[in-house]
Amino acid sequence: MLEQGNFLFRSPFLLCVFFWSFLFPVAVSHIPLGSKLFVEENNLWVSPGGDFAIAFVNRSDQPYQYSLGIRFNSKSIPVPKQTVVWVAGADVTVGNKSYFQLCQNGELVLVDSLRGVTVWTTNTSELAVVSALLRDDGNLVLVNRNQEVVWQSFDNPSDTLLPGQNLPVHKTLRAASRNSVSSYYSLNMNASGQLQLKWESDVIYWSSYWSRGNPSSSNLSAVLTSGGVLQLVDQNQKPAWSVFGEDHNDSVNFRLLKLDIDGNLRMYSWVEATASWRSVWQAVENQCNVFATCGEHGICVFNASGSPECQCPFKTRSSPNSKCFALNCESNYSMDTYEHTFLYGIYPPNESITITSLQQCKELCKQDPACTAATFTNDGTAQCRMKTSPYFSGHQNPSLSSISFVKRCSDPIAVNPHVLRSSPAQSPVNRSRGLCISCLIGAASGTFVLFLIVQLGIGYFIYRKRSQIMRKAALAYTNWNSKGLMMLPFTEIKDITGNFKHQIGPGMYRGELPNHQPVAVKDLVNAIEERRFRAVVSRIGSIHHKNLVKLDGYCCELGHRYLVYEFVKNGSVDKYIEDDELSQRLTWKRRVDICVTVARAICYLHTGCREFISHGNLKCSNVILDKNYEPKVSEFGLGTVHPEASYGGEKDVEDFGKMMLILITGRPEIKDAWEWTYEEWIQGRHPEVVVDKRLDDGVDLKELERLLRIAFWCLQTNEHIRPSMGEVVKVLEGTLTVDPPPPPFSQRLSEGESPESGSKPPSPTEP
Repeated sequence: MLEQGNFLFRSPFLLCVFFWSFLFPVAVSHIPLGSKLFVEENNLWVSPGGDFAIAFVNRSDQPYQYSLGIRFNSKSIPVPKQTVVWVAGADVTVGNKSYFQLCQNGELVLVDSLRGVTVWTTNTSELAVVSALLRDDGNLVLVNRNQEVVWQSFDNPSDTLLPGQNLPVHKTLRAASRNSVSSYYSLNMNASGQLQLKWESDVIYWSSYWSRGNPSSSNLSAVLTSGGVLQLVDQNQKPAWSVFGEDHNDSVNFRLLKLDIDGNLRMYSWVEATASWRSVWQAVENQCNVFATCGEHGICVFNASGSPECQCPFKTRSSPNSKCFALNCESNYSMDTYEHTFLYGIYPPNESITITSLQQCKELCKQDPACTAATFTNDGTAQCRMKTSPYFSGHQNPSLSSISFVKRCSDPIAVNPHVLRSSPAQSPVNRSRGLCISCLIGAASGTFVLFLIVQLGIGYFIYRKRSQIMRKAALAYTNWNSKGLMMLPFTEIKDITGNFKHQIGPGMYRGELPNHQPVAVKDLVNAIEERRFRAVVSRIGSIHHKNLVKLDGYCCELGHRYLVYEFVKNGSVDKYIEDDELSQRLTWKRRVDICVTVARAICYLHTGCREFISHGNLKCSNVILDKNYEPKVSEFGLGTVHPEASYGGEKDVEDFGKMMLILITGRPEIKDAWEWTYEEWIQGRHPEVVVDKRLDDGVDLKELERLLRIAFWCLQTNEHIRPSMGEVVKVLEGTLTVDPPPPPFSQRLSEGESPESGSKPPSPTEP
């Protein structure tokens, strides 16, 4: 990731702009109503001067997914370096049959034809739009009959600011989604008028500071000037704070400010002589100080050449693709010490802080089973910062005084030297000298019986050992498909589940592989055509996300269809909701975290995979909690194994809304209960009365309001006005506000009425 952040042309939405898109350029001063761009036709709209174009671009990490974006189009910039500066709907992607249109009603819409849905729109049907225009400054605008701008892309930035484009208090730049870390980086302005770089919604790792006067923060906005200066200006365009690029006031044709996928904010200039983009300023000088810059793959250090890179000094697994730290001990723990190292948790980004000594800090973590690592600040504050998450990162530098301790598994001990062996018993001194015939017969009989028992025991032991060896050999020679999935015969499925002895859910059984790795085996009872089953398994087997249950293997033999998943320890969420005692473990904070995490996982299925994947059956029983109560979504993508099933993202959105209400209220899925919840909440008497009565104090009423709003938007009967999962994630993260929803259960389309007809209730809008 560090290497990617240093070069603009390795960043989001850039690498795969079509080389042949120049075959059909359309340079027009105004774009009339009814105009369309098609993925397959590779046509584009060009600004009058030719410096910018709007077209479909192919995401380099998702070959079959396309975004609609504005990119540089100047002939002086080679095609591979014509970076994208704006994307419709941020992370929204569509298939290769899709189109972008300026409709007759004045709305710009992005339509995914394969799914038959509008995935993004400007919602401008009532603003009397007569045409669109892509200006020479890169701003796409919609104008009315009086040639007044009623909507513009400059007001809806993605990850880039162009010269002249403002970023006011209520707007956000968000790094493009390329992995599980970069999508959490954002730039916005806080209530005090300071620019802040954030990871998720609460970790601030850079701020702008200014002290000139005290203008109202609501009147401030950030702007990049054509001279290469980033400023905070008031309503009179007077700067309150400024930073300068290295080439400010030089003659440069193209500049931009970009929040890169590595979490750093950089100013770039196009250098004609080298035909490249040059970084002339960056917010965080030391890349290692960017929060979670290495993600789960280690800590940030400086190599011999002085460049930052991600390393893993405490690697606990041999696989190069495994996480840097993964603790699953079957024996005792030991603590490794790392000087000049500062560690922090990233999932979640919090830790407990205790004032204590260096040695006591080490012992506290060692004795706490939940602790994975600890950092002692060693700077006079005597802080011991303990982490309980297996997901942590950090940085290492000789100038750091902090000392970190990382827990690791102790090697197993073959023999315990502290166990003393007893001495053999001494024979009695006095022995009988007489010969006893009956005693001899009894002794001989007993010896024979004992010998027979020992022989039978040895035979049974050898048989069991051979069976285990054969099972391990069978696993070693198990076939693996191209996605790395085990292809198991039905006899092996019976063996690893103990003949389906331990049922842990409907059609789900606990099993154990010969290497003692626990697994969960899903029995797909319905007969599924073999080719379709193998195609679906191959597709979901290639999906990897920390909050999706991993598929390890499958069985496709005669009439048997089984899926083998990783085993997740604490079971499904519905078990905790239904049990009064277990429900106490699902605190309000945990329930909110479950909602946010599941939303991110479903959003990844919808927009982060090579092609759109619907879960199709999202419910509490398919959300599993690991040993740290981190949720994982299981059984995703199985709806497509049935040819008659046709699941779209709208069903997942509705199912997610139902799951949210179950977590909030603790009530089962009953329509009357949802109507009661809506009425109690919307009437505004006491919204907390809808919350699960088994919860202790700690409910955040503002958080509750936000969750209820987005939940009932998800449950709208008219599926065309439901939010996308990307919008749901942003609302739950607090980066997007949402209007109060209409009653979701009273909406019924009149007979013959089109879903698009009539007025639309307000959908989520940016704050």
